[in-house]
Amino acid sequence: MTTREPDAGHAGASRGGAAVPRVRLVDVAREAGLSKTTVSAALNGTGRLSPAVREKAVETARRMGYRPNATARQLRAGRARLIGYVVGEFAGEPWTYLDSPYFAQLTGATSAAALRHGYALVMLPAGTLQREWADLPLEAVIVADPVEDDPLVEDFLAARIPVFSDASVAGREGAHWVDLDTDAAVRECLEHLRAGGARRTALVLPDSTTRFHRQMLAAYRAWCAAHGAEELVTLVPEPGNGPVVRAVERALTAEPRPDGLFVVAEASPPLVMDAARRLGLAVPRDVRVVCVSEDESAAHADPPVSTLSLRPVEVAEKGMALLVAALEDGSSTPPGVLLTARLRVRASS
Repeated sequence: MTTREPDAGHAGASRGGAAVPRVRLVDVAREAGLSKTTVSAALNGTGRLSPAVREKAVETARRMGYRPNATARQLRAGRARLIGYVVGEFAGEPWTYLDSPYFAQLTGATSAAALRHGYALVMLPAGTLQREWADLPLEAVIVADPVEDDPLVEDFLAARIPVFSDASVAGREGAHWVDLDTDAAVRECLEHLRAGGARRTALVLPDSTTRFHRQMLAAYRAWCAAHGAEELVTLVPEPGNGPVVRAVERALTAEPRPDGLFVVAEASPPLVMDAARRLGLAVPRDVRVVCVSEDESAAHADPPVSTLSLRPVEVAEKGMALLVAALEDGSSTPPGVLLTARLRVRASS
């Protein structure tokens, strides 16, 4: 490996606080002893180069910290390849969705899928205002779990920015979606609890206007009506372990006491088990429990908790593939995809 002192035309240590000059393609070519055209072909994966020459160019660029000029590339392509990302449900608490195992997985998987397709996410706070994104060169925006009549969706579509979201945007021009079959998910969970002996299953649900939560409640009520079961619904006023656990305690102390518990509001499954124990209830002998959760602690709770997974990684990957196809192939792309949730049965149910 060769070393050299920095000069005016080459990246090196800054002096007097001055900015470090960007390493240019010509600097890499000079350092590698290759032509600028050869280095460009090596870095772009083009040209008829020997493996040794390509490796030398790539390694020299990596060692010197060379980065292509993204602005120039965008100007040549006429595209910024930036996709906005915002969670509509948490407008009052802009970044708290990252505390949620579901949204943490969804966000991470969406970012990774975007990068694989050559796009980057621009994270926007929930409740974002138009002035915060109006000057960003966004090619599309993902609005995860929008609330009913979400102004974000309306603002983005009005600005002719394609929107990717859930099925609440179905049929809207410029909108695409991935959603879950909530009817099938609720039916599978309630039938599973009933098969184990539960005849009074309580539902613990966020007091939310998102399509997902409205659909879950509607499916629960339809199932209860079809089976002659009493509706036992406890709403959670705000997200977080504390409010959800308190709602679980209210549900389990109601009369008549439920012998099944379906917790749709996201909370740590071991904390749900702790709530039942504090009330003197044994799980699953006294009450059978299923939680909607991506939290890995569910498998290590006492007893292990049955969970309904909303498959955030698959939602992200299917959604990004659909969105990229819409951006790059236009009208040939189907408007939406419906996925099936996954019930993981453990000892709690």
